[in-house]
Amino acid sequence: MHFSQLIKCLLLLALLVSCLIEVGCLSFRYPSFETDNETDLIRHNSYIVLNAIQVTPDVSGGPITNLSGRAFYKEPFRLWGKSKHTGRIRASFNSTFVLNISPRTVPGGEGMAFILAVDSNLPENSQGQWLGIVNAKTNGTSQAKIVAVEFDTGKSYPGDVDSNHAGLDVNSISSIKQVPLGIFGINLSAGVDVMVRIQYEEENLTVFIGEDARNLVFSEPIDLSAYLPKEVFVGFSASTSTYTELNCVKSWEFYSSDINEDHSLLWVKIVVPIGAALLIGIAFFSCWKWKSKKNRSDDAYPSIEEEIKGSSMAPVKFTFKELQKATGKFNLQNMLGKGGFGTVYKGILKNKEVAVKRISRESTQGKQEFIAEVTTIGNFHHKNLLKLIGWCYERSEFLLVYEYMPNGSLDKLIFSDERAEVQENTLNWGRRLTIISGVAQALDYLHNGCEKRVLHRDIKTSNIMLDSEFDAKLGDFGLARIVKQREQTHHSTKELAGTVGYMAPECFFTRRATTETDVYAFGVLVLEVACGRKTGNQNEQSDYNSRIVCWVWELHRMGRLLDAADQKLNGEFAEEEMECLLILGLACCNPNPEQRPSMKTVLQVLTGEAPVPEVPAEMPAFVWPTMPAPVKESDCPLTGSQLTPFSEIRGR
Repeated sequence: MHFSQLIKCLLLLALLVSCLIEVGCLSFRYPSFETDNETDLIRHNSYIVLNAIQVTPDVSGGPITNLSGRAFYKEPFRLWGKSKHTGRIRASFNSTFVLNISPRTVPGGEGMAFILAVDSNLPENSQGQWLGIVNAKTNGTSQAKIVAVEFDTGKSYPGDVDSNHAGLDVNSISSIKQVPLGIFGINLSAGVDVMVRIQYEEENLTVFIGEDARNLVFSEPIDLSAYLPKEVFVGFSASTSTYTELNCVKSWEFYSSDINEDHSLLWVKIVVPIGAALLIGIAFFSCWKWKSKKNRSDDAYPSIEEEIKGSSMAPVKFTFKELQKATGKFNLQNMLGKGGFGTVYKGILKNKEVAVKRISRESTQGKQEFIAEVTTIGNFHHKNLLKLIGWCYERSEFLLVYEYMPNGSLDKLIFSDERAEVQENTLNWGRRLTIISGVAQALDYLHNGCEKRVLHRDIKTSNIMLDSEFDAKLGDFGLARIVKQREQTHHSTKELAGTVGYMAPECFFTRRATTETDVYAFGVLVLEVACGRKTGNQNEQSDYNSRIVCWVWELHRMGRLLDAADQKLNGEFAEEEMECLLILGLACCNPNPEQRPSMKTVLQVLTGEAPVPEVPAEMPAFVWPTMPAPVKESDCPLTGSQLTPFSEIRGR
């Protein structure tokens, strides 16, 4: 029998046994809510309207300040019980729901919570900062008898991490665990549907959020039976203060195992042998898989290590234990970001801040990315390239250690909707020019300054990191490829590589990476930095052109090029510099690759050593195969306008 079939048979047998011993479960499912469902709920200051539970009242035209509300399922469920044979027995549960929080003031407030409570009544004076969970009298006392997962939209306490976080509360509004939700791209106060899944099993409470609730927010060990009685109500609470919002639950599913103390010994007698057999089978299978995987990876690993150590400036090799300790066991609170190939954590190594990239096990590109990153960026050193400090390959884990960039990635600043003073100070026009110059220097170094030409293949704002002085560092070389011969012009691939919106139109036909495709992506980045707008979804383009390129080129055709300037700059830029930079970006994004300037020419333009290339009023149509340029790039007609030098070009 195949191993997967064995697993299925054992699980089916376990399911049949559970049916025989009559273990039931409390379950209900509301894809949406009707007014008829109000009888299924215990409600306090809450009601059903517009197919959702309004946990705090939505008084049309009336005040909704300083309110709190609760909505529980009508029946309690058995959270735990006791057996004279096995001791305390704990139920498990799984609850999935969709929240929608719509602010009515700026900012909104105060938030919602998923709660387990012995008392379904609403505490007096539980509005505002108390979220309908506790009040000043019960907060922090065992009298509260409540456990909640809060979704906070107001920073009410100095201990709150921000005004957009999830937290775990036990008999108190002060969370024992907090995680900011911005790292998942979630804004609770955006007035959009947010899916949440909460699981409790084996004394561990886990929270997921986002599209299909796929993002792990936190997983916290907690024995609920230590804080709550045997029977509890489950539901939601919410509140407003002088800041207000509509707190809605649009759908709700809940499934819980039930406690059947009479049959607990029978369960142990039958299921334990099944579990033991299952574990033995898994152990044999895992051992076989590990050996076969080790045999396959042992061939690759030495070659990686030999190549790394063969470099004259090889990065340091760390142990998994060192990096685990440095990042607090890859604690979610140390997460800096998450991308297509893995997750990046902040860590401390030898009293120095670092960024540790843990390549995802699920990534099909994991091994390939690791090799590419270590064998390219690990051997190159330039002031505008993100420095690779070290690497680790243990336990089938690929990890990379970089210098820490305190100002994060460019995209998080350039696309911010906030107009706070700090935002204006961090991304003024001068800094934007310096950032573009830094990226240009890095690309010119890769194309022309290395012994072997390197094609980055994934230039974009999220791969530009900013140090404490906001100097640009080009990173993420997972897709980079070395062109072994300097005379070779391209790198062929079997699959398209890069990020939609930044990919040159010819990529979809040639499947080749060239210096010209890197230049195109650089041009898109230039337009994004100047305009403060994202490139847009290229899948919506039928002509293989990035949306921002089409938009800026249309403004150029109408003689309104400066209308493309980022409004967050409030007009504080030199118009001549802005116009020249936008034209340079369009020149780099010419649909005909042979008409794009080289990075060497780009640098000459940025330093004032060469005029800006001329671009036609209308965007040229993309035609494949392309026609060769009528003249060499060095002979191309140039406009008289040029950028004044604003930074010194010097590699290292």
